[in-house]
Amino acid sequence: MTKTILITGSTDGIGLLTATKLAADGHNVLLHGRSIPKLESAAAEIGENVETYAADLSDLSAVQELAENVRAKHDRLDVLINNAGVLKAQQSVLENGQDIRFVVNTLAPYLLTALLLPIIPAVGRVVNLSSAAQAPVNIRAMQGNVPLADMEAYAQSKLAITIWTREWAKSLSDAPVMVAVNPGSLLASKMVKEGFGLAGNDMNIGADILIDAALGERFADASGAYFDNDSGAFSDPHAAALDKGHAADVMNTIRELVNQIN
Repeated sequence: MTKTILITGSTDGIGLLTATKLAADGHNVLLHGRSIPKLESAAAEIGENVETYAADLSDLSAVQELAENVRAKHDRLDVLINNAGVLKAQQSVLENGQDIRFVVNTLAPYLLTALLLPIIPAVGRVVNLSSAAQAPVNIRAMQGNVPLADMEAYAQSKLAITIWTREWAKSLSDAPVMVAVNPGSLLASKMVKEGFGLAGNDMNIGADILIDAALGERFADASGAYFDNDSGAFSDPHAAALDKGHAADVMNTIRELVNQIN
């Protein structure tokens, strides 16, 4: 059955490879990226079954506009894959003082999910990109009050998206499956090449698990779960995600920051 699937950050890397495979299988794939030329190039490379949406996810008002544009064309979205992520950036602190890693990796996917949830059916899925790199969240850093090094910010932002996946899924009934997935460590993405100077491992490892999470049977009853593709199994995330107090602090801060744009 043909699905309509939005993949953020799908102009290169794992996102583009995942989009290419899904479109080849006949699914209707909504590509997202910051750059219109890159989007046009990705769409031309894939060929059929794609639409393009441009938005800078470091700007939450642009995230709102992205959701509006998707909903203007679609009354049903079967799968949302929150793939876009940032490790290093020329400007890591945005004009509002917030760290770009928390905004793009944590807050933007939360807001996009909230805005698109009304058109995602209960049999649909939200797949969030986590990472093996996870660290307890410094709430003041998340609020933009404490500067962090690149890897610190990245690891904390990835625990934060894993936390909201778990906590949000617990609170929903008759709703899409929400899962957090570490697609595999040090895959051959642009992020890995720029961040670590490594060629990286086969990106098919990551693309294939994202497709499985989006469509596969073993994820059908896994809402709130974390899947670690390095071990090839569902597992517990960093222990800080299981700490009720820490999880509550992170959730409250996410809501507070997202609500600031309204």
